[in-house]
Amino acid sequence: LDNLSLMALTLAVGFVVDDAIVMLENIHRHIERGEPPLEAAFRGSKEIAFTIVSMTISLSAVFLPVLFMPGLVGRLFHEFAVTIGAAILVSGFVSLTLTPLLCSRFLRPHAGESHGRLYKLIERNFEWGLRTYGRGLRWSLDHPRSVLAFSLLVLVAMVPLWSVVPKGFLPSEDTGRAVLNTEAAEGTSWDAMVRAQRAVAQIATSHPSVQQATSRAFSRGTSGSGFVFMKLREGSRPHVDQVIAELRREVQAVPGLRVFIVNPP
Repeated sequence: LDNLSLMALTLAVGFVVDDAIVMLENIHRHIERGEPPLEAAFRGSKEIAFTIVSMTISLSAVFLPVLFMPGLVGRLFHEFAVTIGAAILVSGFVSLTLTPLLCSRFLRPHAGESHGRLYKLIERNFEWGLRTYGRGLRWSLDHPRSVLAFSLLVLVAMVPLWSVVPKGFLPSEDTGRAVLNTEAAEGTSWDAMVRAQRAVAQIATSHPSVQQATSRAFSRGTSGSGFVFMKLREGSRPHVDQVIAELRREVQAVPGLRVFIVNPP
């Protein structure tokens, strides 16, 4: 499996269990009211079936545009969209069929059972969270203008936040390395290529954030190419992207070479 499909399966874990949890909790609610497990499974699944169908369709619709996205990004995320979309559809089908069946066979009422300290502690925390949520929900319904004003404030704050948040096609990681690729103009002699390569390597090694550099030059027909592999210093130094930007300005002064500096993944 490719990494994007594996990432989709990892994210799908959260989506897959949602449908089953909703079905399970609703059936268990009927069992706690004294209904037989089979009757509770029928009634609970009937009540929640439309909700699960709507959840499944809405989640699948979110990833549908990714499936038909054009260009390089579309080709990269095609497997991602197919994997996570198929997992969501299968989870919805299982929640409507297999989950009620298993609930009718395995769920039993727990009235009169004794529980340990850990269970009681978790239940007390859950009840506290439920009471806190109830108070917050009642306050929100009693003060709709305040809730609406806060929502509008968050919406307006998204505009300046969007302008300052770093954005890019792939996240940039600082691995402490950088690669400087060189390409000589057509017709450049080997001696000229070597001199230019040495000049670029000298600029790289003289940078205060570069600990050491390895330079190589190659002959390619009527031109030449090369690279400079740089290992950056550890500790307090600028980010590798800032180091690359500084080096890019300096190496542009070397004549006869096209220089490309990349941050390797």
